[in-house]
Amino acid sequence: MAEGTRRCGFVAIVGAPNVGKSTLLNRLVGAKVSIVTPKVQTTRSRVLGICIEGATQLVLVDTPGIFKPRRRLDRAMVAAAWGGSQEADLILLLVDSAAGLDADTRAIVKRLQAEDSEAILALNKVDAVKKTALFKLAAALDDSGVFIHTFMVSAKTGSGVPDLLAHLAGAVPEGPWLYPEDQLSDMPGRLLAAEITREKMYLQLHQELPYASTVETESWKENKDGSVRVEVSVFVERPSQKAIVLGKGGARIKAIGEAARTELEELLERRVHLFLFVKVRKDWGEDPERYRDLGLDYKA
Repeated sequence: MAEGTRRCGFVAIVGAPNVGKSTLLNRLVGAKVSIVTPKVQTTRSRVLGICIEGATQLVLVDTPGIFKPRRRLDRAMVAAAWGGSQEADLILLLVDSAAGLDADTRAIVKRLQAEDSEAILALNKVDAVKKTALFKLAAALDDSGVFIHTFMVSAKTGSGVPDLLAHLAGAVPEGPWLYPEDQLSDMPGRLLAAEITREKMYLQLHQELPYASTVETESWKENKDGSVRVEVSVFVERPSQKAIVLGKGGARIKAIGEAARTELEELLERRVHLFLFVKVRKDWGEDPERYRDLGLDYKA
């Protein structure tokens, strides 16, 4: 039990796609609560990570990357990201130092300025950038007038993250904790199963994976022996995409299922019987029910 005056607050982690938001969230929490892949736009819905620092409980909101939307799903993801920031006590903008001040990051800063918002800046992947370039980037962002503090971190190695965590813990308001001390996320098991499966699918298929795909848990059954039977469906829009996900003789979907099952058992600390199905559902991206399952606004 932490001592001292208790604090609790929401911190929205925002940024362009693929800057390392999910990696930073997992690093701050100290456990995996958000999926991470090299592909952009991996995070589609709001993910909460909960961590304790001294007498403070931080509720970290990992939001989808903010970018110029083209499809309905894109618009819903961007709306979710901005919604998460507007409801938070603190906004943390994460910037990929190697990518620099790209168009997506400029647009985010411009909107923060327009809304007269204050934010904390974290420059990520600093170990991959020369110090002169890093300081130049920090100065350019500081000129915006949005940022009240700047931190230089590596979410991957953890460098600089303890200082950032300590600052966040001292900056949120005083108040009672909102979650049990041992809770790391608000993600239910059904969504976790779908997200872990989607991560393994991304990692297995790389560039072959159609973006027009989604993953849903359709059945979750508790067994008397303490194990759980989970049925997860992968939805694609065309039969040709189904063939890609299945692989020759079903080898790919089998490998995806094995990797997902192994990680789920580690995270849930119980035996998992995971069954994967690949289904063709044309225009699933226009189905309002899919958006509700992801916690997204279909009309965004």
